[in-house]
Amino acid sequence: MSEGGPKAALETIRGEIKARFEAQKRVLSFAEYLELVQEHPRRYTRDAARYLKDCMDFFGAYRVERPTGTVKRWKVFDLDFGTENSGHQAELKMRDRLAGHEATQEAFYRVLDGFEREGRANRLVLLHGPNGSAKSTFAACLMRGLEAYSDTDDGALYRFSWIFPRTREGSGIGFSTSSDDLGQGDTFAHLPEERITAKLQSSVREHPLLLLPRDVRQRLIADAYASAGVSEAAPDWVWTSQLARKNQQIFQALLTAYRGDLDRVLAHIQVERFYISRRYRVGAVTIGPQMSVDASERQITADRSIESLPASLSALTLFEPFGELVDASGGVVEYSDLLKRPLDAWKYLLLAIENGEVSLTMSNLPINAVMLASSNELHLSAFRQHPEYNSFRGRIVRIRMSYLLDVHCEQEIYDGQIVPQIPRHVAPHTTYVAGLWAVLTRFRRPDADRFSDSDLGTIAASLSPIEKADLLADGIVPARFEADQAKVLRGGVAEIALEGATASEYEGLSGASPREIRMLLLDAASDDTAPCVSPVDFLSRLEEFCERDDYDFLKEQNDGLYRDHRAFIEAVRERWLDIVESELRTASGLIDEHSHLGLFDRYVTHVSHSVKQERVHNPVTGQDEDPDLELMNRVEDKLDVDNSKVFRDDLLGAIAAWAIDHPDQDVDYERLFPRYLEQLRQAYFDERRGQIGEIGRAVVALLEEDDTLESDLREGAQQALNVLTTRCGYEKSSAKVALGALVAARYRD
Repeated sequence: MSEGGPKAALETIRGEIKARFEAQKRVLSFAEYLELVQEHPRRYTRDAARYLKDCMDFFGAYRVERPTGTVKRWKVFDLDFGTENSGHQAELKMRDRLAGHEATQEAFYRVLDGFEREGRANRLVLLHGPNGSAKSTFAACLMRGLEAYSDTDDGALYRFSWIFPRTREGSGIGFSTSSDDLGQGDTFAHLPEERITAKLQSSVREHPLLLLPRDVRQRLIADAYASAGVSEAAPDWVWTSQLARKNQQIFQALLTAYRGDLDRVLAHIQVERFYISRRYRVGAVTIGPQMSVDASERQITADRSIESLPASLSALTLFEPFGELVDASGGVVEYSDLLKRPLDAWKYLLLAIENGEVSLTMSNLPINAVMLASSNELHLSAFRQHPEYNSFRGRIVRIRMSYLLDVHCEQEIYDGQIVPQIPRHVAPHTTYVAGLWAVLTRFRRPDADRFSDSDLGTIAASLSPIEKADLLADGIVPARFEADQAKVLRGGVAEIALEGATASEYEGLSGASPREIRMLLLDAASDDTAPCVSPVDFLSRLEEFCERDDYDFLKEQNDGLYRDHRAFIEAVRERWLDIVESELRTASGLIDEHSHLGLFDRYVTHVSHSVKQERVHNPVTGQDEDPDLELMNRVEDKLDVDNSKVFRDDLLGAIAAWAIDHPDQDVDYERLFPRYLEQLRQAYFDERRGQIGEIGRAVVALLEEDDTLESDLREGAQQALNVLTTRCGYEKSSAKVALGALVAARYRD
């Protein structure tokens, strides 16, 4: 590096930081701040609830297609703030983001919208659900969103301080009624540090507009709103609120000393931008279940830092509030496990929620924060039996957060939180297997009597737990149902999900917590002798976990196929082997996974022309030919058809009904005839089962470095292994484990 290199680099950095500081309007006089207010009145007169709602809107939302319907998801819960993403940042997003819970997001946004309409956050939002249901993650995402939002121009936040400069003689400034050094419109806000003798910040980060008399302030806000075309009313925080005790004392003392000259009072105001920070507890605070009031006051008049204040202020007894509620001003305060506190320890919130302020020893502390609390169901149930509950009921909004019931959302948790923490290869489908078992433990057997449609109720009640998991996650209708039953079930997915949510012991209230699943995955990863972390390892730990019987959900009585958590282990194992088998079929090159679709499409074409007594165009020969009777009989044999005529008529009738309901769309055979396609697929596979098994055994032998493997089998095994590693995410170690388990279970000689 050249001699001037470090100095030049430092000078460049200095220039960038200074330019950024000025661009962000970090320090303003009161008059300069007032210009911002008049330019963007809504932005600079928001309270905490409106600010949080705007934060969610700023980062935006998108639509997510679920089998239950289209839902809205806010990007703030993806931690998608539009900033540059390095690999590490992307990993952190995956680890800390909120998986699923779109209904909770929607409910919370509606609450914020209500706060905006009512003028202030006048209720406490209580997230309740079982332990480990992501209540803390929900709050953490909001806080991280506020941090990112406060760093943008749209999210700029300001507080004020009192500035007291030195006189020419070097002492603190006096309170002369003459004009002396200060001209009209002058300000001390931009004085250099060496000319400032004292600076008193507003500890509760009050809005600078509160320095104006209420009637003047309201008139100014009304005019600014009208000029900007803002139709909504200003929040109570800036419309009717007042300065806290300390700032009011200073304001009145200065106003008296300056004989009512407001310009000279406001000359002492420095408006400073601040930023939400969880680490430094600025506008984002989490309060644990300690047994104490969350705010207090301390005297500041005796501090040496303000000894040089003017005599009129030194004579005052100044107190400033401090504590978690003060730190949270302007943002969010989270009461973690609120109901673990004795009621007397947080009873003060009744008045705080009602009046928007907390009573302290010397004054009332105004609250400008969205209050968010969490509780598990056990403590909430006990609280609801308490005599004081009725006093709180109208001041609390309850939002339920249950365990997830979508396998893919559950898998996201482990893919983001566990896989990046494991230094070894994690085999494909390991986290899926973990998520599937967890979801199965949370299901409740559908009650047919709760459905408005008796046919839907009967069909839903017949679903096995794993069929229900497929239906809620992917909208997969079991192939065993007839076409009309499948249609009823497909149209009732949302009602099935809702039925489980409305029961007193709702789905997702009990079952395996993500915490237990994480523990099992990490335990499986701790075995250094295993070449990788695989479903085999996880299922082995899971069997031991169930045998210990340490958790309440493991002690539940079976309800038919439901709540049989030990049987779910085998069901999950079989599902995993189904997936591995499907991958082997594709990798072998012997089976086209879509060939059964092509066969069924040709069958329908020939049946249609046969019924109409029309000839079929052969694209190979270019000739019109009679319908292929042999093809139709062969397909019907595979489908176990007893009466060809009735079957063909019903088939064409179902297709005609689809065409009426879905004009201008191709017929979706997989959706319309899932049972028939599954039968064809299985028949197609059964015809080649022996060959598939041979390839599977050959791949295992290849991985075990078996020198006796014949050359043609070795070549086919190598090709299959290449597909598994390049397309399916396997490494040799995980392929050996997966195919070894598959061959042992289904392809023994």
